[in-house]
Amino acid sequence: MTTLRIPIFRDRIASFGRQIKAARCRFKTGNHLSNGFTLLELIATLAVLSILILGTLPLVQNAVKRQKEIRLRQSLRDLRDAIDAFKRDSVGSCPLGAVVSGNPAGGPAGQNIPADPRSRVVIDDCTIFDTENLDRLPPSLEILAEGVKVRSRGLPPEATSRGVFTDKNATELNETKEVIKKYLRRIPVDPLTGEADWELRSSYQDDDATSWDEVNVFDVRSKSEGTALNGEKYSDW
Repeated sequence: MTTLRIPIFRDRIASFGRQIKAARCRFKTGNHLSNGFTLLELIATLAVLSILILGTLPLVQNAVKRQKEIRLRQSLRDLRDAIDAFKRDSVGSCPLGAVVSGNPAGGPAGQNIPADPRSRVVIDDCTIFDTENLDRLPPSLEILAEGVKVRSRGLPPEATSRGVFTDKNATELNETKEVIKKYLRRIPVDPLTGEADWELRSSYQDDDATSWDEVNVFDVRSKSEGTALNGEKYSDW
């Protein structure tokens, strides 16, 4: 049995060696390409890949554009919230001709205390307002990031519920500590223009105003002239 299997095994080894030798010869002479892709198959494959890439490219571009639109809406929301917060804190501040706000709880029946409970401080730097800014809105966009001097609203805790003071007199009670309040960490960048430059509009201008009158900042818009995915103008947001 052993003597019969050895020749067969040798023949198989020799046959395998001849196949390896033939494959090496084809590789050296370039005949190995006959076992790969033909030129027509390569062209067809590249054509299919090109179609797939061209088909997905608009989807990628729309996805990038949609992300910028989301960031733009968030930036506009942050800016408008800061303007509204400034306006709430300006209620009862800076009487006409005053340098500081004084005690915002003063006056008959506390008439200067606002109804909005979100405002816990009052702006106490009247130099930022001029005679034209009667609405007491931010005079500029930068001041929201730079901050303004404020003081606490209402009477200080030294006053009792009956209006009887402790060892401090009324003048001393009005002298509360002044702090700086910032309404924005920084002015956000418009994701469409790549700059922290916004179209401003005051409370005395129409919606279609093309330039800012520099009286106050009532609203902000993007300076981009592009069109959103929903067909709206970015400048109308």
